[in-house]
Amino acid sequence: MAKKINTSAGLLLYKFEALEIYFFLVHPGGPYFTKKDEGSWTIPKGEIDLYEDELEAAKREFIEETGYLPSGNFIALQAIQQKGGKIVKCWAIEGDIDPADLVSNTFEMEWPPKSGKMQTYPEVDRGGWFTFAEARKKINE
Repeated sequence: MAKKINTSAGLLLYKFEALEIYFFLVHPGGPYFTKKDEGSWTIPKGEIDLYEDELEAAKREFIEETGYLPSGNFIALQAIQQKGGKIVKCWAIEGDIDPADLVSNTFEMEWPPKSGKMQTYPEVDRGGWFTFAEARKKINE
């Protein structure tokens, strides 16, 4: 039986400062990522709901993970396949957000494992602006 390939959609927010381009990435919340940095960051993204328009899914996920929705010209980028097999569809948009103003939705999970204790964590615990070179080190492939 063929394995279902998950597909996510997200937005790559970018801005220019002093002739340099910066990209906005987010760091996942929860206990598994507390001490992880390089290779853990991503664009705000999430799975596409059944029958949902892909760009609308990307916008929805950006709002859920940051509390902000950029407006303007959304530029479709080439989809990528992550090492784990997930397909990520992405749109670039110029905009600005202060990482200190980030507001993320939350999720619950049992932590520590097999403890019976449910804990609540933000889906995204922080965001940041990175140069291209910095983003390449931070991003989860």
